[in-house]
Amino acid sequence: MTSAIILLSGGLDSLVSLGLVRDNYNSILALTFDYGQKSAKDEIDASRRISEYYGLKHEVIKLDWLKNITNTSLVSDADVPVDVEDFEQSMKSVWVPNRNGLFLNIAACYADSYGYNDIIIGANKEEAATFSDNTSEFIERVNFEFEYSTSVKPKVIAPLINYGKDDIVKQALDKGIPLEFVKSCYVGGAKHCGRCESCMRLKNALRANGDEKYIKILF
Repeated sequence: MTSAIILLSGGLDSLVSLGLVRDNYNSILALTFDYGQKSAKDEIDASRRISEYYGLKHEVIKLDWLKNITNTSLVSDADVPVDVEDFEQSMKSVWVPNRNGLFLNIAACYADSYGYNDIIIGANKEEAATFSDNTSEFIERVNFEFEYSTSVKPKVIAPLINYGKDDIVKQALDKGIPLEFVKSCYVGGAKHCGRCESCMRLKNALRANGDEKYIKILF
């Protein structure tokens, strides 16, 4: 068996990705990034609980400078868009420049230093429609980069790359992945706001799967 690093935000995609691959590795390091986002504390707490549940080593990496170079509503005083009908509109507000590229490159530094074989990311088909750094093309290009920028040459794996949110939630429900740990809200707070883009995607997927239990728990 091999070892891996997972980019763990505490959200739906990273949790389900972890649940799907956990048994493939004898060692997994979870990295959570704090770049000043409004939901940072909640994401870190969720990631810590998920890491404890799956028996992972967990590290939080602070990227204060990233907040200073972006006007995204995730970190600025601007309100996060809510009740949006067009996710393309929301994307422009919550986009963080090169975020996934940065996170993957940091993970690659860890992989090169400590010999991790793979890097797991929750990129998926649904978000790829609006976020270019969730596409399979992006994953392929990063893997090509690591062939030259690292000695270990870790492989980036996206277990959900062909799944939409409905299928992601179905996988979680079918495999008993603990969705009670999920924190997907952009706004932050004890409960999911239910109105930001991330919450709407999650709530819609739960409803599509006929699940009321987690809607009551999370929202």
